[in-house]
Amino acid sequence: MLIVKADSHGSRQMCRVNKFGFPRTTAKSTEKKVNGFQTGDIVKAVVTSGKKVGTYTGRVAVRKSGSLNIKTVEKTVQGISWKYCRLLHASDGYSYNTTC
Repeated sequence: MLIVKADSHGSRQMCRVNKFGFPRTTAKSTEKKVNGFQTGDIVKAVVTSGKKVGTYTGRVAVRKSGSLNIKTVEKTVQGISWKYCRLLHASDGYSYNTTC
C-alpha cells in the first residue's frame, strides 16, 4: 500500500520577525537547490570513508555548505557530503511511504 501525504514546496516567508512584526534575521537565500539537491528529494548515499560509512536511503534536508541531512526510516544522519549522494526521486511537494 502506498501512502501519499501533501507536504508543499516551502514557504513565502522571507525572514523571521519578532513579536512586533519587525525583521529579526536577514532575508533567506533565493537559491532553492544546493549542488543539485533540494530539501524533500529522495536520495541514496553510499558513504565509503569517514565516520559515517554505510548506505543510507531517505529524504534529504540541504544545507548551504553542501552537506546534507538524510532522514531514513530508523534515524537521521547528519553531515553527509553531496558527493556520496545519488538522486532517486526529485521533490514534488509530496512525501511517500509504503506499507506491507
